[in-house]
Amino acid sequence: MKIIPLREIFSNSSEIHAFVIGFFEVLCPWSARRPIISEELAKAIKEEYHYYLFGRGMAVIAWILIAYLVKLIFS
Repeated sequence: MKIIPLREIFSNSSEIHAFVIGFFEVLCPWSARRPIISEELAKAIKEEYHYYLFGRGMAVIAWILIAYLVKLIFS
């Protein structure tokens, strides 16, 4: 297994794009206004699927933090 230096993480736009798509797919509770039909978006997600999954995981953590803050504020 090759270790990637930290400066290589999120070093290009397709990595960031895949992360953001994964993050907001989970964070936003409503269905997508438009399905992903662009070849460019599909390619970015396929090539950088680990960033997409990381974004989805971070969104789940964000929902847990939001729920905790709501509990603190309204309890």
